[in-house]
Amino acid sequence: METPSSNKASSVAALQAVKQKSGKTYGQIAQEAGLTNVYLAQLLRRQAQLKPETASSLRAALPDLSEELLHEMMQPPMRSYDPNIIQDPTVYRLHEAVMHFGESIKDIINEDFGDGIMSAIDFYCAVDKIKGVDGKDRVVMTFDGKYLPYTEQISEHMVSRLRK
Repeated sequence: METPSSNKASSVAALQAVKQKSGKTYGQIAQEAGLTNVYLAQLLRRQAQLKPETASSLRAALPDLSEELLHEMMQPPMRSYDPNIIQDPTVYRLHEAVMHFGESIKDIINEDFGDGIMSAIDFYCAVDKIKGVDGKDRVVMTFDGKYLPYTEQISEHMVSRLRK
């Protein structure tokens, strides 16, 4: 019996095979499709939904992408992750960096915007490679999320009093 996770795993394997066969990087495919490199990777890992208006540009960038896979990519995905992924050194270090700098980042968000959070839904993410001041390769990660203020929960009674 095929479960949603086994179906997702087989889809991801098929999508990764199409990418590998193309010989292109995530960045190259993303540029051709008009997407960020991380969002393109999310699509090929079934962590994001392909929008119909983007399907043709993705198909042009990956001509071996079947109609069946394109159709599946346009369905809402089961956004999930393997809990063992934290064991990967890259993922662990990213998690560690967010945990280490998290309170300071939160303080600055609250200071600059007020009491609220950064959306992970209305969110853009990209990874870039640059040369540091020492001439060595550096990773630049951009998290660009919409600010969402917390809402004060006012009772209907108080709302009607405020309107008078």
